Amino acid sequence: MLWVKAFHIISMVCWFAGLFYLPRLFVYHAACEDAAGQERFKIMERKLYRGITTPSMVATVIFGLWLISYNVSGYFSQGWIHAKLVLVALLIGYHFYCGHLVRVFRDNQNTRSHVFYRWFNELPVLVLLAVVILAVVKPF
Repeated sequence: MLWVKAFHIISMVCWFAGLFYLPRLFVYHAACEDAAGQERFKIMERKLYRGITTPSMVATVIFGLWLISYNVSGYFSQGWIHAKLVLVALLIGYHFYCGHLVRVFRDNQNTRSHVFYRWFNELPVLVLLAVVILAVVKPF
């Protein structure tokens, strides 16, 4: 069980690294004005999303479900796991919305400014704080 927990944490850290960096690339991409820079950001965004962030999300979910499988009734009798799973579901939605934005930038369809992406970049930080507090403190 400890190995599964370790790999869950490792994959979660990698997933969050991608979710922190990808929107930061959107900030720079939205502010970029030269064609060469635009193309470079498209490649970076695609590789980060497909090569690191998405596999890390899949691994996080697999290891998380594996952990829950050790004691399903025990976990689901506690309120914090329900809140954590809601936040994880929201984070998965955020992840797929980032994938949508990768395609928007790829197709040169972005209409939002770098300021929007600066705010958008802060959302996973709030989720991370809440998820870690729920998992460690188990407040309810």
